[in-house]
Amino acid sequence: MFRSIHFQNFLLTDSERNEQLPGLKSTGWKIVEERDAIQKEFTFKDFNEAFGFMTRVAMKADKMDHHPEWFNVYNKVNVTLSTHDCGGLSQNDIQLATFMESVVNN
Repeated sequence: MFRSIHFQNFLLTDSERNEQLPGLKSTGWKIVEERDAIQKEFTFKDFNEAFGFMTRVAMKADKMDHHPEWFNVYNKVNVTLSTHDCGGLSQNDIQLATFMESVVNN
């Protein structure tokens, strides 16, 4: 399977964090204590809706070669994003979180 070109992942700078994290926090994303990561719990109408969300995100994540840590029980999906390659938050995490918000809002 062909994957997109990979670029070096870098930790978000302080200015990138100050610019990009408030928008995600306003939609319910939280900074994970003791770790450079963001987390959110999504609640859906039922399991099928939750699984549909996970399927759409999985397709995007695979194209990005950037995979979430997530856990699903019935209608809830708990997501944690952090970039293992650089040991914390990167632009990939912001991009994937933003994509998740677009899936939920459409």
